[in-house]
This record gives sequence, structure tokens and C-alpha cells, in this order.
Amino acid sequence: MRSASTEHPGSEHPVRHTAPTGMARTAPLMSLSRVPWRDIQDSTGSAAAIPLLLNGIAWGDADTARSALADLRKRICQYGFVVEQATAATVPFLWELAQLPHVSCRVEIIRLLKAIADARQWESTAAAYPKLLNHRENPVVWERAARQAVRARRGDLNRLMADRDTKIARATTELAHALAD
Repeated sequence: MRSASTEHPGSEHPVRHTAPTGMARTAPLMSLSRVPWRDIQDSTGSAAAIPLLLNGIAWGDADTARSALADLRKRICQYGFVVEQATAATVPFLWELAQLPHVSCRVEIIRLLKAIADARQWESTAAAYPKLLNHRENPVVWERAARQAVRARRGDLNRLMADRDTKIARATTELAHALAD
């Protein structure tokens, strides 16, 4: 089992992001505290920094949001195909962020959801090395749970495909194709 990092890199220091004037926080971000982030793992150890990153994506300027999303991607979908224990818990928040018009990196969020939906790294490895399934930490289960979390919100695809931004519509169409399997 991986041990949680005791170091606090810059992205883990408390950063307070506030909603732009006149914009209320959405319910999903307010429910971040309902997830036991410190008790689950991302690629760095404890997933405790994930709420800070999600808030950075939601309420940061374009540079802050893109940087937070890049860090989040490394933590929950490393290399674009290796998911972690915290991935499934993070997916519902990504769906919500992808639908918020003020979020500057919506296309990249949708692409991350597609990468998670396509992830089969651990399953492929377990097919060749079945003993992987006997470990206490079972990444095959994490991978399946993450894919299921993406599929659970398929109902949101139509609204995103109808978005005026053609890049969002195109990325959503690609995600829809990935979920059609």
C-alpha cells in the first residue's frame, strides 16, 4: 500500500478561491467535504489536495484553472490512462465543472473524462498477470469504478453537445462515442 506523502507541495497549501461576483457556488463543489479525500489515494499518496485543485479549476483564472487541471490529471489519470483510487470520487465533480459556463478549461475536462472512460491499463495488465487481482489494493476495481462514474452521467452529454462552443461540442461527441461501447 502506498503511504500518504507527508510533504506539502505548493499545490497542497490552502488556497482560497472565491466565486466571481454574483455567481453562487454550485452544489457539487459544496459537497467536496463529503468525500473522505485524506483516506483515499491518488498518484501522489493522499488525495487531500484534490478539493483545492477542483476549486482552482472552478474559480481560478484561465492560467490557474489549466494548471490545477494539469495537476489533477497527473493525480487521477496519470499518463492519460492510469487511474487511481480517487478517480471515481473525482468524476462527478468533473462532470459538473464541464457544464459551468465560467470554467475556462471545459474542453480539457471533457477530454479527461474521455481518457478515464477509455482507461483499461489495469484490466489489460490483470489479464496477463491475474495475481494482480489478489492484492489488497485492487487497481482493476478502481479503473472499473472510474469508468462507471463517467458512464453514470451520460445524461449530461446532450446538453454539452449542444453547446455553442464547437470545441466543447466536438470533445463531447468524442466522449459520447467512447461511452457508446
